[in-house]
Amino acid sequence: MASIDPEHAERIAGTLFDEFNTLGRIWSQSPEALARVLGKNSHITQLLLAARGALLEAMRCDINRTVIDTADPALGQYLVASMGSHAEEMLRVLFLDGTSWLIADELMQWGTVGQLTLHPRTIFRRAMEHNAAGIILVHNHPSGDPTPSESDIDITERLRLLGLSLDVTIVDHIIVTANDWRRVPSPENREGRMHDDPSRRSVDGYRFRDGSQSPDFTEIERVALCNAKRTMQRHHLRLQMVGAPSLFGDPAWQMLTDLFIHECEGKHVATGSLCIAAGVPSTTALRLLHRLCDAGIVRRRPDPNDGRRQFIELSSDIRRKLLAYFAAL
Repeated sequence: MASIDPEHAERIAGTLFDEFNTLGRIWSQSPEALARVLGKNSHITQLLLAARGALLEAMRCDINRTVIDTADPALGQYLVASMGSHAEEMLRVLFLDGTSWLIADELMQWGTVGQLTLHPRTIFRRAMEHNAAGIILVHNHPSGDPTPSESDIDITERLRLLGLSLDVTIVDHIIVTANDWRRVPSPENREGRMHDDPSRRSVDGYRFRDGSQSPDFTEIERVALCNAKRTMQRHHLRLQMVGAPSLFGDPAWQMLTDLFIHECEGKHVATGSLCIAAGVPSTTALRLLHRLCDAGIVRRRPDPNDGRRQFIELSSDIRRKLLAYFAAL
């Protein structure tokens, strides 16, 4: 900056740090945000944007010339530099061909400081348009902690299951911050996923909430869980075969079935994750969820480890009815 405006460079640098706090945050600002601090048509704004563009282009070129490997530090460094310092959560998707070469690198969605709502339909539609065989999800944590949340893990698994029906592989999900990056583990590899709860019983790898002591109850639960999963699989195959989810979908039932399966397996379901199962836009799914809560069919419970998130649970009466329904199929 001193080469452009030597008399004011030090003051301008101080102003930028006062406003954005870190060098990484300065690098990540939009032209509009820099213009707000430096003024319109500032040569220093142009310098910062050009320097950042040159840096990212150099890193991008290295990635474009090789097979994408999510364990490669070069990929992590590029993602950290390009989006780790943003003050709002954002979702980025890397689309890959069948040999894991990069087809496209696109910013898909913006969120708030603490929350990002994923829209599976948008993600997979773009995958179809690119004829992609695999996708890598990337989003940032403005808090600076790259540790995947339970919601991150659940959403990744749900998208993976949706991708199976569309022949699109979720290769990985990466979380980045200003200084670090981390891959989201698969649910089966996550230690401590099942919370110790005396009200749950373990049967053949599953945990159930109901405390019934009936000698036939475990077999009924096992059958109900298998039938519920088969119902969800038929639903996904039907949509894949026929399409037109607005004509053949039943979002409330899909949400209840998905919630029943996860509760049988002892998995907590966050609000955002459950909305994905509805197969409708997130705003529509949230309104539907509010109506289910008002009707007493499901209930909200705060996450003790994250005050920003809520878990959704079936009411006891509905859980018993769903158990009887799926066991009788």
